[in-house]
Amino acid sequence: MFSPGEAPRVRLPLGSAFRMVWASATLSAIGDGMRFVALPLLAARLSGDPRDIALVFLAEQAPWLLLSLPAGALADRLDRRQLLWRVDAARAVVAALPAVLVVLNAPSIPLLAATGFLLGAGEVLHGGAWAGLVPALVPREERPRANAAIQAGMLVGDTLLGTPVGAVLFTVAAAGPFVVDTASFAVAALLMALVPGDFRPRAASAGTTAGVPAPAGAGNLRREAVEGVRQLWHRPLLRRLCLVAAVSNLVLSGLIAVLVLFARDQLGLDGTGYGLLVASFAVGGLGGAGLAPRLVAGLGAGRVLRLVMPVAAVLAGALGVTSSGVVAGSLIAAYGAAATVWNITAVSVRQSIVPAELLGRVGTAYQTVTLGAGAVGAAASGALAHVSGLRAPFLLGALLLVAAAGAALRIPAEVRPEAEADAEAEAVAME
Repeated sequence: MFSPGEAPRVRLPLGSAFRMVWASATLSAIGDGMRFVALPLLAARLSGDPRDIALVFLAEQAPWLLLSLPAGALADRLDRRQLLWRVDAARAVVAALPAVLVVLNAPSIPLLAATGFLLGAGEVLHGGAWAGLVPALVPREERPRANAAIQAGMLVGDTLLGTPVGAVLFTVAAAGPFVVDTASFAVAALLMALVPGDFRPRAASAGTTAGVPAPAGAGNLRREAVEGVRQLWHRPLLRRLCLVAAVSNLVLSGLIAVLVLFARDQLGLDGTGYGLLVASFAVGGLGGAGLAPRLVAGLGAGRVLRLVMPVAAVLAGALGVTSSGVVAGSLIAAYGAAATVWNITAVSVRQSIVPAELLGRVGTAYQTVTLGAGAVGAAASGALAHVSGLRAPFLLGALLLVAAAGAALRIPAEVRPEAEADAEAEAVAME
């Protein structure tokens, strides 16, 4: 799967259950894209201080630092499908709050930050359940294709459709994007509820016996959460992937946090132009989603992961010096392609080397680090832009990505499932 030069094989259908999951994720992403562009636009209407804009973005990321480890443990003991649809139903209620605030003419930065935090908390629970859903539906050799399909659907829904439409809709009625977000979560919850099957992990692992989930309780939940951290730390490949992804997400989140002001003050774009800038990320991401499985098949996952970070560093630096909206859109599209190739390849590797019953815990431990880095990046970017100008986060981000590229060079050129590597290491040790 992850080594180049394999004989061609027949591509298997992904199945009707996977198609329903894909539709749920894509519809939910449309509303997310509208909220993604509308929330900072609403915040920018209330304040021109980069620190306030960054605060709203930071609030959406903060739950990954606070809640992700217990969320992963919950995902490894509950039916993941049920967890997903219930979380989406709850997010539908929370997403309506900004619309109500606009109608009542009562929005404020603290209230927008609180909304972002609650939606971020739902995203944490959602992400923990997602970590084990694709491996339960799709065989290992088809996972790069399945992950690419989900990534492409979410990019189309979130950034290519939701973001520009949300920006235009915001100019017509500020509450509109949040109303659509509410509806998209509700429909996504319904579709996920209709997916057939039992998605409760059954394999034995830490905290389980003979495939029977551990008894519910705070103590067991803490132990299970710690097991996810331990697995992440003691697997060298996972640890390196996590480190590189953390630096990458720190930079990306920092750039996103100031992009609305960068577009307005440095590129001379209005709200619609900002939405189109963000949409260009999705255009590139779609290309990256189509390219990633082919690159993995042709070069091997390790080589692909080595190549992405240097490209991203060049693109971030170029963004920091351009004053053209067209050039910026092109660079962001290329950045989107590079980021998507990395994400699809890295998640496929993770799904291959982590046991199914640990995917929730390891996945959320991984995301705690990467998205926690994103929260730090958002806060630091706002402060840096306030002191040194809006171009500074892009230029510093390029330097950080150069460092990440150096770390990525130590990823093995040919990545194998961890069980095979462990067995080989054990055999060598016994000789």
